[in-house]
Amino acid sequence: MANIISDETIEYVGILAKLELNDEQKEAAKQDMGKMLDYIDKLSELDTSDVEPMSHVFDLENVFREDVVTNGDTREELLSNAPEEKDGQFAVPRTFD
Repeated sequence: MANIISDETIEYVGILAKLELNDEQKEAAKQDMGKMLDYIDKLSELDTSDVEPMSHVFDLENVFREDVVTNGDTREELLSNAPEEKDGQFAVPRTFD
């Protein structure tokens, strides 16, 4: 399948990419884009019905751990480091009136 890219398409892509192409560069871009589309057409001919979809090319496993409390800090221990405490909470300066 020959994918023919029009001059208007090249102009539009050039505008989107903010490229200033001369006539020689536009012609080269047309040929390159046509080759890319031909390759995509060739890939679409492959039978992928028995291929399982994947989300990543590498076989990854979940590395998250269970959310379990391990330090056992109490409120009193945490507030002992606070510069100021009020009603069992950190007291901070007001940021607005």
